[in-house]
Amino acid sequence: MIPLWWIPLVMVIVLLVLLIGVNFHIVQQSQAYVITWLGRFYTVWNQGPHIKIPFVMRIMKKVSLKEQVADFPPQPVITKDNVTMQIDTVIYFQITDPKLYTYGVDNPMNAVENLTATTLRNIIGEMELDQSLTSRDIINSRMRSILDEATDPWGIKINRVELKNIIPPREIQNAMEKQMKAERERRESILQAEGQKQSQILVAEGEKQAALLKAEAAKQAAILKAEGEKEARIMAAEAEAEAITRVQTALAESLRLLNAAAPNDQVVKLKALETMTKVADGKATKIIIPSEIQGLAGLAAGARAVFESEDSKEKK
Repeated sequence: MIPLWWIPLVMVIVLLVLLIGVNFHIVQQSQAYVITWLGRFYTVWNQGPHIKIPFVMRIMKKVSLKEQVADFPPQPVITKDNVTMQIDTVIYFQITDPKLYTYGVDNPMNAVENLTATTLRNIIGEMELDQSLTSRDIINSRMRSILDEATDPWGIKINRVELKNIIPPREIQNAMEKQMKAERERRESILQAEGQKQSQILVAEGEKQAALLKAEAAKQAAILKAEGEKEARIMAAEAEAEAITRVQTALAESLRLLNAAAPNDQVVKLKALETMTKVADGKATKIIIPSEIQGLAGLAAGARAVFESEDSKEKK
């Protein structure tokens, strides 16, 4: 049987375990806990295990050290030329000092939003409408610099500021749309004119190239024709020279054979007569007959006349 004095001891042990379990904390990475001691700032817990003394220590605020985004609603601003428009901004910030973020200002995000709206009005108030619409990078850079310096005592670092939307009045939007439409039409007309110009240039260039090619082709054809005629004449001359060479060769061979056979004077005259007959069959209009064969030619003509008369008598 358990002694009765053990019961209070067990209760005390259980109570201690519960107290330790409730007051044991593990701070996650990219987080920080602001701790007070009897209502006074004591320390900042970073990542890792920590034990809080009950009734004495208190977790004042849990702070995220990650980069955060704050999207503020549109704010009315007035430009230098008295045009009212709506601009909404987005800021990217990070808490660098949890103590200052906790004790530096009451409701830090509300303070940042109001500071952003005030800064935006001051910057846009120095610009005209056209300049404000085309100077987003300048506005973003100036706002980031001003906000970062102003929020430094609050433990906040402004990394980036972006103008999400710039909404001018409806009548100005309509005028801008008409202007943009006219600009697009102007650019389209310029592009069409440039395209037609380029097309005409290309057509002229094509015609020029075609004319050059045609002239070159005609030139090549004339050259080839002239070369063909030249080759034909050369071949005809070569053929004629070849024929003459062959005739001369044959004649020389004939003379050689005659000389080898020791012909008499009558045979030589007959051969000369045959040669003259062949010459007479050509295109020459005048033929000079040597005196040595004139008598032989007359004898041959007389013999031919006697033979033809004899033949005619037999037929009768």
